[in-house]
Amino acid sequence: MPVLYSEALTKEKNKRRLFILIMSRIVIVTLFLGTTIFVDIRKHIFPVSQITINFFYIIAAAIYFFSIIYILLFKFVKNLQYNIYLQITVDVILITFLIFLTGNTQIDYSLFYTLAIIYSVIFLGSRGGFIVATASSIFYGLLMELQFYKVVPFISSIEYDYNLQFTDVLTNTLVHIVSFYVLAILASFVVEQEKKTRYLLEEKESEFNQLDLLFRSIIESVYTGVMTIDLQNKIKTFNHAAEEITGFMRTKVRDRKIEDVFPEFVPFLTVETINEQTKKRLEVIITGKTGNEINLGLSISPLKGRYDNQIGNILIFQDLTKIKQMEIKLERSKNMALIGEMAAGLAHEMRNPLAAITGSIELLRQELKLDGTDERLMQIILRGKDQLDSFARDFLSLARPVPVSRELVDLNEVIEEVLDYIKLNKNWTSKIKIVKVFSIKAKAFANKEQVRQIINNLVLNAIQSMEERGVLSIETKMTRQEDDKIEYAELQVSDTGCGIKEKDLKKIFEPFFTNKEKGTGLGLTIVNHIVDGYNGRIKIESTLNQGTVCSVWLPGNKEDLIER
Repeated sequence: MPVLYSEALTKEKNKRRLFILIMSRIVIVTLFLGTTIFVDIRKHIFPVSQITINFFYIIAAAIYFFSIIYILLFKFVKNLQYNIYLQITVDVILITFLIFLTGNTQIDYSLFYTLAIIYSVIFLGSRGGFIVATASSIFYGLLMELQFYKVVPFISSIEYDYNLQFTDVLTNTLVHIVSFYVLAILASFVVEQEKKTRYLLEEKESEFNQLDLLFRSIIESVYTGVMTIDLQNKIKTFNHAAEEITGFMRTKVRDRKIEDVFPEFVPFLTVETINEQTKKRLEVIITGKTGNEINLGLSISPLKGRYDNQIGNILIFQDLTKIKQMEIKLERSKNMALIGEMAAGLAHEMRNPLAAITGSIELLRQELKLDGTDERLMQIILRGKDQLDSFARDFLSLARPVPVSRELVDLNEVIEEVLDYIKLNKNWTSKIKIVKVFSIKAKAFANKEQVRQIINNLVLNAIQSMEERGVLSIETKMTRQEDDKIEYAELQVSDTGCGIKEKDLKKIFEPFFTNKEKGTGLGLTIVNHIVDGYNGRIKIESTLNQGTVCSVWLPGNKEDLIER
């Protein structure tokens, strides 16, 4: 591959050089033609015959004619050798004819031979240079000898006040021949050195490109965000992992100030902080492109140049969001385990005396005829009893593990049962509109009673948040998560109620957290406990005074549950 690339590059350079040569010849002949026209106009001053001037016109026309042929060959013939050989041959003949016209006395047109020798070396190498030097020597020497012995007449009308001797002609010829070969040798040496230098440069460039490709491949392959910034805090590089983690495209952030894109990084970019934290990993929370919070593990190091001077900083970061979520989940599980142990004993101790109190109250209520104040007090006692009983049941739900016995549960069927039951609740009003979007395939592999508990808690929370009127939307479907191959039964419960404050969203699964005047604060905790037990997922999104959307995903079949 490098050899083919080098050959292609050399061919492309030769094409450019050949085109420059053609254009240069046209420029030179144009100047030559202008000089000829000037001499023709002022020929009463210059001792040049009209025949010579006419021959100059013929030479200029010939060069223009052949230049057109060269251009046509350049355009339509891929093999450049034919073009080069033709140009060299024509140039040597025309130079010889030009010397023949002028006598080569006052203006030494033999210098044009040197140009032909130089560009022949460039295109054909040292061998081509020596061939052209030989041809030039033969043509020049033969012309000088023929003119000296008057075999070929002098056409030039320029008068000379001296006569050339044989030794002069011989010396002149030998000097030109030697100069032609010396020039061919020097040009060959220079061109060979240029070729060696170019080859070494191409070799180094190829090695550099391979290293650069390897570096880029490594940087782009690792799932670690890599970003470099210069001393002006402008982002210079941004790899693929950084794009995925932050959501920003590299084309959108490159050459932008880091404070305009990631202002959270700026406090860590001071010299003192970088020197202190070079070997430590920082943790920072940034805002992604979609506005979501992303937990990052961040390392910052100085970026050094060739002479060990700092030219910027390199920031390496990993997405810790899922790890942080797992830590929170683990901490919550530990708390839940502790609460479960406490709940099991507390609920057991509460339910025994609570059962006795309940039986006693019911007997008293049957035997006593209460009215007025006594009846209201009895109602207060009964409500308190119901609250304690509900509290004990919730505690037992937290302590109860996920049942081993499971089956395919039709979500739509359970939802209908819950809605029929929930309409008997005192919080229900006829002004609440129900919108149902069901999929007949929506079935979860779970315990039916616990699925009913999940739906009941979510629906109850929804109607309590709407204060007598609103829209309750329930949707079921089968779906797959983007990063998961498992099929889930998805349940989505939406309301148009008061919503949840953003600061409270992180606490909603904590035990005993509630904003309601009535309630134990265990409803969503129980839901989360059950969903975790099935290795499912739960997500709650809410906008204050607009409503809340609760989404629950449960495994869709037994195989998926085992796989997880």
